[in-house]
Amino acid sequence: MNRIIRAASYTRYSSDNQREKSIAAQERAIEEYCNKKGYVLVKRYADEAKSATTDNRSNFQCMIEESMLGAYEVLIVHKLDRFARNRYDSAHYKRKLKLNGIRLESVLEQLDNSPESVILESVLEGMAEYYS
Repeated sequence: MNRIIRAASYTRYSSDNQREKSIAAQERAIEEYCNKKGYVLVKRYADEAKSATTDNRSNFQCMIEESMLGAYEVLIVHKLDRFARNRYDSAHYKRKLKLNGIRLESVLEQLDNSPESVILESVLEGMAEYYS
């Protein structure tokens, strides 16, 4: 018997150049990803017009807090830069998720626990911070 994996989504857009449609597009991609993986999407978190250069995002903080409650087992983002554009925040909050038993997965960046993926993830985080 297959175990049901409960997933949460985190979507975000940062500026007036982007808009609610950006969140809807991210959500559609995450839903498709969950369907392919067999995950059940049980929770959605979204921050509108919030930069990921800071952790001062209300739904982001709510998502981190609720990760301690066991509400979900995997957190899906469309792209890692939706989660954080600050390497310190990224490492800090990914560690919190990990301690709470939560995996972070990206729809567009298929990373695993291999040494190559660890290096690539570091490069992606550095580029996200640089472009901010």
